Amino acid sequence: MTVTVLVADDHGVMREGLARLIDAVEDLALVGVAADGAEAVAAVREHEPDVVLMDLDMPGVDGIEATRRIQVERPATAVLVLTAFSDRPRILGALRAGACGYLLKDASSAEVADGIRAAARGESPLDPRAARTVLAARAEPDPLEGLSPRERDVLALLVEGLPNKLIARRLGISEKTVKSHLTRVFRAIGVDDRTQAALWAQRRGFPGAEDDPATRW
Repeated sequence: MTVTVLVADDHGVMREGLARLIDAVEDLALVGVAADGAEAVAAVREHEPDVVLMDLDMPGVDGIEATRRIQVERPATAVLVLTAFSDRPRILGALRAGACGYLLKDASSAEVADGIRAAARGESPLDPRAARTVLAARAEPDPLEGLSPRERDVLALLVEGLPNKLIARRLGISEKTVKSHLTRVFRAIGVDDRTQAALWAQRRGFPGAEDDPATRW
């Protein structure tokens, strides 16, 4: 069985190197390349690859958001992250967005090829550093466990940078209700204000928390 692969990376040298690697492996076939997340989403629509090899730090639509969009539009395509970053927010953010695995760019060619095959089989190839991060996160108690789905929605929109008025409009509730939800959220995660809540979410890879919260307010 030949596995079809799309490469998404904003660095031309890396993109070309990965393309050559895939072309050199008998059971892998390169069907397209993309230089950013938006191109990756469009290329998945066109080529319907088995696996996307996805970088994270790309201009415009980053790899985490591109992964989220691809999994919504075409869940049959597995997204395997290949990046230089091993920090907790990116690892958890990518996996929560729907990535099936997480490899680092210091992996060997054989490890990348094996990871692509594993992703195509429905497995979850993880670099050991990423695996340790996932296990540590699972071992921690979840302070959001006691929150309602609506309170989680409010936190997610706060993390996106929306003020209370827009959160209320988006969710169809009053600003007073938004403030009430935020009070409960702040208490649950042990913070005092919006900026602290965004930083808390960023450190834990909460959906929508990939950007620097210091730039939002």
